[in-house]
Amino acid sequence: MIEVRWIGPIATIALARGSARNAVPIAGWEHLAAAATGLDAARAVILRSDMPGIFSAGADIGEFPQLQTDPDARTRFRLAMRAGIDALAALPMPVLVAIDGGCFGAAVALVLAADVRLAGDGAQFAVPPARLGLGYPREDVVRLAAQVGQGRAAELLFTGEAIDADAAARIGLVERRAPDAGAAALDLAQRIAENAPAAVRQLKRALRNPADSHLDAAFEAAFGGAELAEGLAAFHARRRPVFA
Repeated sequence: MIEVRWIGPIATIALARGSARNAVPIAGWEHLAAAATGLDAARAVILRSDMPGIFSAGADIGEFPQLQTDPDARTRFRLAMRAGIDALAALPMPVLVAIDGGCFGAAVALVLAADVRLAGDGAQFAVPPARLGLGYPREDVVRLAAQVGQGRAAELLFTGEAIDADAAARIGLVERRAPDAGAAALDLAQRIAENAPAAVRQLKRALRNPADSHLDAAFEAAFGGAELAEGLAAFHARRRPVFA
């Protein structure tokens, strides 16, 4: 369902539930949250699908009949989805997502938790809960509006209509278009992993929360750190830096 693999210092989280078009059940969101806790050694993380033609169909609609009749299950579903998405968003290293194929419903909320989204030629996006008679979690509405603007978010949410990869890039839902999003994400992750890991994490903290006053001390402390020493040594020796 959720599989973690490593390529050197790069961790890959793969959605691997092909029998259900990578729809994520309640247990899947919980597994995602648990998987994220074991990635601290990674310099970059890639979220992707193991199934050709689909990134994820979103939440597992097969569980919805139970949610119709069981209020406690509704709360578990909401909290599990929140835990999985927010665990990805809280990772301290850069998170990239490779979207090759359809990305629908709750899967859009999931990719919004990443730092950089890459869409392949076959990517499609839709947020169709209104067609089922449902809303969308408030946190994910906020993230969507922050990503594409309130008007574009309203259009996507109110119509539930699908857009292709090029349209997603035009409105800013994804940052990069590539024929093969998986290959492009790995290339980008490898380039990130070559940089100073503590510096990259500090930059992510500043992007996510520029009001964090602790960033001032972290910026100053970096001048006395090993990463700058290696960076300067490599600069003067005209070689690539090697960061521990």
